[in-house]
Amino acid sequence: MGRQQRLSLDGPEADELGRDLDTREARQRKRQRPRKIESSGSPHWNCSSTFTQLTRLLVHDPDLLHLLRVAVLLAIIFWMYGGYAWLTNAVAADTTARRLVLIGGMAGFLLVALTVPRAFDGGGLAFGLAYAVVVAVHIGLFTRTQRVRSARDLVRVGLINVAGTVLIVIGGVFGGLPQLVLWILVPLFWWVVSPYRRLSGGFDIGAAHFVERHGLVLIIAIGESLVELALGLSELELGFSVAAVAVLGLALSACLWWTYFGGDDTSAEHALTAAPRELRPRLALQAFGHAYLGLLLGVIAIAAGLEASAHDPFHALDLGHAVAIGGGAALYLLSDASFRQRLGIGRPGPRAVAALPALGTVAVGLWSAAAQVAILLLLFLILFALESRWNRARVGAAAH
Repeated sequence: MGRQQRLSLDGPEADELGRDLDTREARQRKRQRPRKIESSGSPHWNCSSTFTQLTRLLVHDPDLLHLLRVAVLLAIIFWMYGGYAWLTNAVAADTTARRLVLIGGMAGFLLVALTVPRAFDGGGLAFGLAYAVVVAVHIGLFTRTQRVRSARDLVRVGLINVAGTVLIVIGGVFGGLPQLVLWILVPLFWWVVSPYRRLSGGFDIGAAHFVERHGLVLIIAIGESLVELALGLSELELGFSVAAVAVLGLALSACLWWTYFGGDDTSAEHALTAAPRELRPRLALQAFGHAYLGLLLGVIAIAAGLEASAHDPFHALDLGHAVAIGGGAALYLLSDASFRQRLGIGRPGPRAVAALPALGTVAVGLWSAAAQVAILLLLFLILFALESRWNRARVGAAAH
C-alpha cells in the first residue's frame, strides 16, 4: 500500500484512526500541548502586527510589485514562524532562562513587524538586523533540545538559516534591485531547495503541538481580516448599508475559517500522527509550509481588498483590489486543496475547482465591491453544502 493510501483520511476514517492511535502517541498528546509561556508569550502572537503591516502594503498599492514584495516578506518571516513551531515542539520552555530567551525571540519578531512598512524603502538593513535576532534566539534554544536525533540535521538547519539571514542583511545594505533579487532567492532556497527536504528523520514531530501552533497563526490572520474591514468601515456613518457590508465581511471571514477549521485541522493531526516518523518532517514542511504560505497570502490579499472596499462598498473597485479579493479567495482554496492533497485528507478536487469561479468574481468587483463579496460568500456556502452531501452519502454507503 502506497504512502498516499496510508494517509488518506477523512470523516469516519479519521475518527477511526483517532480511536486507534497507539498508546504511546496517546500519552504524547498531553505533553505536546503548548505551555502557558508558549500560548501567551510565544512569538506567534506577534504575527498579528505582521499581518497588519503586510496588509497595509497591499491596501495602499495593490499592484504586482507590491504583491511580490508582500509575498517575499511573508515567505521570509513565515520561515521563522514555522521554525519556532518546530522549536517549541522540541524544546519545552520550562526554565526561567528558556522563557526569557523565548521572550527575546518575541521581541525580535515585534521589531521585524515594525520594520515591514519600510523594508523595501530604505529600511532593509533594520529588517535584516531584527530578523538576525530572531534567528539567533532560534538557534540558541534549538541547541538545548534532545528531540533531534540527528546532530547533522540540527547543524544543517542552523547553517542555512544563518546563511540566508546574512544575505538578507546584505540585501538590506544595498537596497533597490539587488535587495529584491537577494530577498527572492533566500526564501526560494529555504522553501524549495533547502536541506529540510532531505532530512534523515532526525526531527521528532509532535503532531498535536505542531498542528495547533500553525492553526493559531492562521486564525490570527483571519481575525486580522476582520480588523481591517472594521478600520475601513469606522470612517463611515453606521446605517443599514454599512451594517450589511460588515455582516458580509464577517460571513466571508467565517467561511475562510470554516474551510480549514471545519475538519482539516483535526484530520491533519491524525494524518501527521499516522505517518512514519521519518516522513513527518517532509510532510510538515510541505503541508504546513508550502500550502500554508498560500493560505496566509490569500487571507492577506482578501483583507486588503476588504479594507479598500469598505470605504465605498456599493461602488466599483479598482482592478488591483478586485483581484485582491477574488484572487485571494482563489489562492486560499487552491492552497487548502494542496494541503489536503499533501496529507491525503478529504477531497481536494472540489476546492481546487471552486477556485476558478472565485477568481471570476473579479469582474463583479469591477462593478460592485459588496456584490463581489456576496457572490464569494454564496460560492463558499455552495461548496460546503456539496461537501456535506458527499460526506453523508459516503457515510451511508460505508454503513451498508
